[in-house]
Order: sequence, then structure tokens, then C-alpha cells
Amino acid sequence: MSIIVYSVVATLPDRQTLDAYVDWLRGGHLQGVLAGGAMRAQIHRMIEPILQVETRYEFPDRASFDRYEHEFAPALRAEGRERFGSIPGVSFVRSMGERIADIPNANDGGREP
Repeated sequence: MSIIVYSVVATLPDRQTLDAYVDWLRGGHLQGVLAGGAMRAQIHRMIEPILQVETRYEFPDRASFDRYEHEFAPALRAEGRERFGSIPGVSFVRSMGERIADIPNANDGGREP
């Protein structure tokens, strides 16, 4: 059974829209995905070359991800489109894969950054 990694990369036109998007993610969207079966959620603000936010989720297995996709994702995506879809320069790219390795740094005592 493999961990499923699901990523959404949002490209945003300016810092104000990026901040509003991150606030929306923190204000309930991430909790919605976690309630839909994800075990973990992370937000990454990309610094270069453009204004992007990558949101990464981990699901325990493919069945959990498929359930999320069918039962929870449509409403969560619709909310995102409603809030940000009409803003020029906003785009979303989704990808899904499986984790094939998770190698901690033995030199840092297993601490996360």
C-alpha cells in the first residue's frame, strides 16, 4: 500500500491575491481536504520564478484518494473557482503520484524544519 501524494500548484498574479489564497487555504480549505481523508497537508509558497503556492496532501492509499476525489473534491474545487477563478492570471495545476521513498536526514535527529 503506497502513500498517495496530491499536489495543487496555484499561479497567482500578485502578492495580494497570493495572500488571499493562502488565507483561504488556512481558513478551512485544508481542513476540508483532511476531513475528506488526507493524513497531512502542507502549504509551500514558491519564491522563484513566479508567484505560486503549492499545496501538498498525503493520503494513506489510493482508495482514500479516490473517495476524496469523488465525494469531497468537487465542492472544494468549486469554492476555489468561485473565489479565485475569475481573477486574471490565476491558474491551477493538479498532480497525483505515489511516494516511493521517505528518507530522513540522520544528522538532524529526525527533526522537521
